[in-house]
Amino acid sequence: MTEPPRFRRRRRLSAEETRLWAEISRLVTPLRGRAVPSPPLPLPEPIPAPAPVAVTVRPGRPAAKTPVLKQAPVPPPPPPAPVLPPLAPLERRVRTALRRGSRSVDASIDLHGMRQAEAHAALIGFLHRSRAQGHAVVLVVTGKGGAGGDPYGERGVLRRSVPHWLRLPELRPLVVGFEEAAHHHGGGGALYIRLRRR
Repeated sequence: MTEPPRFRRRRRLSAEETRLWAEISRLVTPLRGRAVPSPPLPLPEPIPAPAPVAVTVRPGRPAAKTPVLKQAPVPPPPPPAPVLPPLAPLERRVRTALRRGSRSVDASIDLHGMRQAEAHAALIGFLHRSRAQGHAVVLVVTGKGGAGGDPYGERGVLRRSVPHWLRLPELRPLVVGFEEAAHHHGGGGALYIRLRRR
């Protein structure tokens, strides 16, 4: 199979070639029925470059400098937050000792009757102080709440909120785990909280 012929790109004629073509085409007699070939278009005249402008600098006056804008340095990315293990219940040995009364809690706080914002701030401060003092297990009393026997009524807001606060990033570095307290420590209205070691 033969390849189709390759066509070259037509180049423009130089001024000299255009002049020669005009001379030759005047000497040629076209065949009958053929039109006289038109002369090729002349090359466009080159555009002259603009003349350089002279800048006069007066002595004693320094030339104005173009201000150079400095790019602000890009701050390094923040270090990744430490990945903490999920919250876990108290160890079985510690839980049994607390329920039997053979071990007492290291510290306790009663949030019962406080407003949410006040209780939240008190809880954070208490957990930081307890950890700084080396406590391992602390008791947080939320109160059972619930008027008319409904433990999840409007008055039981701290009972619902404290477990949520303990899972937030601000307290996760302090808390290993938590669970409902034994009956003699408040039962459903209190929580044992296991603190992370320093």
